[in-house]
Amino acid sequence: MQVFQKEISLSEKRRGFHLVTDEILTKFPEIKSIQTGMFQVFIKHTSASLTINENADPTVRTDFESHMNVMVPENTPYYIHTYEGPDDMPAHIKASLMGASVQIPITNGRLNLGTWQGIYLCEHRNYGGSRKLVLTAFGI
Repeated sequence: MQVFQKEISLSEKRRGFHLVTDEILTKFPEIKSIQTGMFQVFIKHTSASLTINENADPTVRTDFESHMNVMVPENTPYYIHTYEGPDDMPAHIKASLMGASVQIPITNGRLNLGTWQGIYLCEHRNYGGSRKLVLTAFGI
């Protein structure tokens, strides 16, 4: 069994849902040496998240952002944790709803995603900065 792990930084993204599959794979070529295994992506932040969804039509990512803002609005009067602005607590709630990691099978040195699937960085802050990911691949 082979195990590879690396921490990477993604380029800074504006608030929204961003397809980052290619950026991750460019920084983690070790996947190519695994024939059968698993790949885990973990985000080291509490105000951004990860998910897998549509990789072709960018309106899906726009709709995700619009829907999350309706589900978890800013300036809600009962939020106490607002030290970093009105997007502070909503960003933490959205990150918990979406999740901190994704896991994808590796088959023949490639991510075994569906035809229309890609990895999203879900940036929930107006100015989140660069985000750090821990990438782990293991298999034979």
